[in-house]
Amino acid sequence: MKKLILALLAIFILGDAMAQDTTQPTKFEIATLAGGCFWCTEAPYDELAGVEAAVSGYTNGAAADATYEKVSSGSTAHFEAVQVTFDPAVSDYNKILDVFWQHIDPFDAGGQFYDRGSQYYTAIFYHTDEQRKLAEASKAKIEAEKGKKVATQILAFKNFFAAEDYHQNYYKTNSEHYNAYKKGSGREEKLQKIWGSE
Repeated sequence: MKKLILALLAIFILGDAMAQDTTQPTKFEIATLAGGCFWCTEAPYDELAGVEAAVSGYTNGAAADATYEKVSSGSTAHFEAVQVTFDPAVSDYNKILDVFWQHIDPFDAGGQFYDRGSQYYTAIFYHTDEQRKLAEASKAKIEAEKGKKVATQILAFKNFFAAEDYHQNYYKTNSEHYNAYKKGSGREEKLQKIWGSE
């Protein structure tokens, strides 16, 4: 009888401990950002603490699907963009925005560096009203600090299509071409002029 009582007690204690285990999977958030060439926009997020994934793709277009050929023609109204899945407890949305601004020319209304056209416009696509408010505040801060109007749009998120596999992690899989493109586009030189050592 004692053994039965002890066994039942052990089951009760174990069951109670399991019931009290409130561990939840990390709640990730999503940010969608267009910063010109998605190869260059993706790269800094892959290195940022708290980022679960950074995926190059096409966002907010009118067409029902998107491919590199279609989007690069400028006929689909998609932006080249990166969708970032992140842990806000490690790097919050403001940090995601800080990284974004530091890697674009926010004053260029025609594209980014030598990539011209609407598919290379810069934009922040908000998924929630809170993201919209934070993006607007962030944009206003830059305008106040730099004394210039920021061309980067803040738009409601509509859709996102992942780019073809060969575009993902391009800075790693095709590093030689990526580095030549980044240098040749004048990106690094222009960013240094805008942001300095920031």
